[in-house]
Amino acid sequence: MLAEEIALGMKVRYPRTGTTGKILRIEQVRGDTFAELDSTNLLYRVDHLIPATGSGKTATTLVEDAKQVIAREREFAAGSQLQEALKNIDQSCEGGG
Repeated sequence: MLAEEIALGMKVRYPRTGTTGKILRIEQVRGDTFAELDSTNLLYRVDHLIPATGSGKTATTLVEDAKQVIAREREFAAGSQLQEALKNIDQSCEGGG
């Protein structure tokens, strides 16, 4: 991404780590242009950033998704299906080697 293409408040992504955020400030350091992202408060070289195409997933929605998965797993573990499956094994741990 070119320095002329960025603007304050623009959503961008750093593809190497997947970090996304809005640009808080733009700074010149030793001839290179850097942008500070609101999600990490770190500076990223502008030529390494790409415009973020919104997947709509934020940290909050990811935590909510994880909580739903945990609740579903707990339901399964408490249900009779898992108990039936455990009755049909001999509790041995053979590696098959």
